[in-house]
Amino acid sequence: MNIALPTHQAPPKPLFSYKKYWAQRFGTAPFLPMSREEMDVLGWDACDIIIVTGDAYVDHPSFGMAIIGRLLEAQGFRVGIISQPDWQNPDSFKKLGAPKLFWGITGGNMDSMVNRYTSDRRLRHNDSYTPGGEGGKRPDRSVIVYAQRCREAFKDVPIVLGGIESSLRRIAHYDYWSDKVRRSVLVDSKADILLYGNAERAVVEVAHRYAKGQKAADMDDVRGVAILKSAVPDGYVEAKADDIEASDEGAKQTKDGEKVVVRLPAFEQVEKDPELYARASRVLHRESNPGNARPLVQKHGERELWVTPPPIPISTPEMDGVYELPYARAPHPSYGDQKIPAWEMIRFSVTIMRGCFGGCSFCSITEHEGRVIQSRSEGSILQEIEKIRDKTEGFTGIISDIGGPTANMYRLACKDKAIETKCRKPSCVYPDVCPNLNTNHDSLIQLYRKARAIPGIKKVMVASGVRYDLAVKSPAYVKELVTHHVGGYLKIAPEHTEAGPLSKMMKPGIGAYDKFKQMFDQAAKAAGKEYFLIPYFIAAHPGTTDEDMMNLALWLKRNKYRADQVQTFLPSPMAISTAMYHSGKNPLKPVRRGASEQVDTIKGLKQRRLHKAFLRYHDAENWPLLRDALKRMGRADLIGPGKHQLIPSWQPAGTGNSGGEGKRMGKKHRGQAFLTKGVAEPRRPKN
Repeated sequence: MNIALPTHQAPPKPLFSYKKYWAQRFGTAPFLPMSREEMDVLGWDACDIIIVTGDAYVDHPSFGMAIIGRLLEAQGFRVGIISQPDWQNPDSFKKLGAPKLFWGITGGNMDSMVNRYTSDRRLRHNDSYTPGGEGGKRPDRSVIVYAQRCREAFKDVPIVLGGIESSLRRIAHYDYWSDKVRRSVLVDSKADILLYGNAERAVVEVAHRYAKGQKAADMDDVRGVAILKSAVPDGYVEAKADDIEASDEGAKQTKDGEKVVVRLPAFEQVEKDPELYARASRVLHRESNPGNARPLVQKHGERELWVTPPPIPISTPEMDGVYELPYARAPHPSYGDQKIPAWEMIRFSVTIMRGCFGGCSFCSITEHEGRVIQSRSEGSILQEIEKIRDKTEGFTGIISDIGGPTANMYRLACKDKAIETKCRKPSCVYPDVCPNLNTNHDSLIQLYRKARAIPGIKKVMVASGVRYDLAVKSPAYVKELVTHHVGGYLKIAPEHTEAGPLSKMMKPGIGAYDKFKQMFDQAAKAAGKEYFLIPYFIAAHPGTTDEDMMNLALWLKRNKYRADQVQTFLPSPMAISTAMYHSGKNPLKPVRRGASEQVDTIKGLKQRRLHKAFLRYHDAENWPLLRDALKRMGRADLIGPGKHQLIPSWQPAGTGNSGGEGKRMGKKHRGQAFLTKGVAEPRRPKN
């Protein structure tokens, strides 16, 4: 993978080309140390860098702290890990001593608030990234709390923020759980520098600069970072959000070589003005292409939050190098026999790519990993499968997943690098697949064939979500997928059936799903298999009406789907849908005072529950709520025993405050109310 750069931008320094730090003499640790005893065995008097994480330490490339830790180790640094410390006790942050260079702080593989609370703001009592699945082992807003404790432990040591929680909160952002706009997490944490996105390039550069004695203020030329300044540096021309909004090209024209910084509305403005918040969101997302993005600046009080352009995606050789680092491929031994659910889920899976050009407005993948697909080489992937076969305890010959954020974007990219460099579209596949997008799945088909041909491999599953509007462009891929890589069911995410919400989600119409289902069923029949598609849907997304949810429920019933688990829209930080939810405006279109497109949002708990109830129309507990809604909507004709009707007029005993009504209906009808069809619900696809 190579991305074309503007002529004034120098190519990035290769990831593994830096002169190694002097501590390389200590060699490679079997696990990055979590105690002084382990440091003593390694011969270390101190750590150069200590990573504090909200996750259990699993030394595997599916866990962020392992990737960053091993990458820094490969640069010659001594890296320690403090995993899930007691955040109420500063002494928990002193157990490895003071790091010589900096603290690296991450909330973990998930935003700590998303990890801890449901979309209804209810407390979750489990945590897949904690031994035993126990909840409550990390604080709310972990990055902020950990930074405070690190500062208390050793006040003069620089603090570097990273991970998805920092990445999605790098500018002023709407916070669903407090229902207000919060400052950049860099400001609230009082850290020195923030790294966003997949930060391999940035963290290596920052580490070597700290090793040379530089300060965070000297690092405003490193891509993919945010720092605080007292003022915009001399020599920059400011392009304001108003100017950008007035031009489809993204800003007023500037001369070649002219240094431009894009000014976002200040925190104090977006905090009070939802329409300005929507405008800031639109500008941020239009400045996300590494080929043409410019620095952003946003005032927070008297200081300027300076956000450099996104990092240049890593190349295939660099990505191979990252995934081939000497991971132990296991949880740290200190956990003993405790099970870590996230590890149990991924230990037999292989990541083949990163990024997503789908641009779904509710999803955080694009905001964090970017739209440019970064793919590993075929050889590196096959080598990892062999490592799983030979070294992972409990392996039975089945690779549980070969994919990434999306199953079928491996090696897909824009056909023209010059066009890719200039493009500011938020999606390559909405409203239709871009004619400049290469949709050839041949490389992926060949990879599948070679993976399942490895001796000792019985089955290679595809559990990542399939982007079906791409899959239908390659009938050969659909045939290959269904014939060899499906195990009973395949999960996909149409998200809705109605044009209104789909247009706000940037998802294809349900016709694309119908076409894929036809191809899927034909391939399954030809293979002599009985397979099922498991579609996922979102309730209460901005732009969704009660009628939209009713029509979706009718579609589900016609197609004999009964969803066991459903998702209510959760406004995650920085997503476009979150800006819609907060502002009632549509950032997918120009946001201009008094002329912005309005978006109906579903904020009341009662309406959110109603939308969720439509997805579970078959659950008798929801029937009273649905009956009231259908009558209010003038659709009482959908209440009754007919096949064309949605719910019955009677209520089973003991459900929905029935008061015994079901007893009068007899056992036959009560039994029919709970007939279900389908298979157990798998985990939700990421796309």
